[in-house]
Amino acid sequence: MMKLFLSFFLFLTLFGCTTYYIPIENFRHQFNGIDSTKLRMVEINVPVYINGVTSNTYPANPIDTIDCVDENNKSIKLANSPSIEIRFTDKNDDRTIFYFDTIYLQDSLIVGAKSRLIPTIRDAIPLIDVKLIEIQDGKKDFHYIKNDE
Repeated sequence: MMKLFLSFFLFLTLFGCTTYYIPIENFRHQFNGIDSTKLRMVEINVPVYINGVTSNTYPANPIDTIDCVDENNKSIKLANSPSIEIRFTDKNDDRTIFYFDTIYLQDSLIVGAKSRLIPTIRDAIPLIDVKLIEIQDGKKDFHYIKNDE
């Protein structure tokens, strides 16, 4: 039993998701001017075969490279992909998770999708209430099939 536990712990250590951070001002800078009118249509694979559906198309932000920092505040450039997730923690310590490529700013709100199955259902949170922004590659089996600009 102990050997199984150690193997599982080693697996998580080697293949766990690295969390990066986006300072609030950096986030504002990256999303300056990106609202619902600046989105592009993208198509991604659907890793689970459901009723003959093998892909999904939805509007995504035009950001290709995400500027973030690691835990030591070292600058990192992270390639955007449909498996990138972003977590916002507000001043009440409530967390909201979106897929990064679905978010944009609408006035003072961050708008994004929480689901890949129904990306048109969006939620919004006030940017002014955000105190921490974390980002990571969820290592889910999503990838872009094509981009239409």
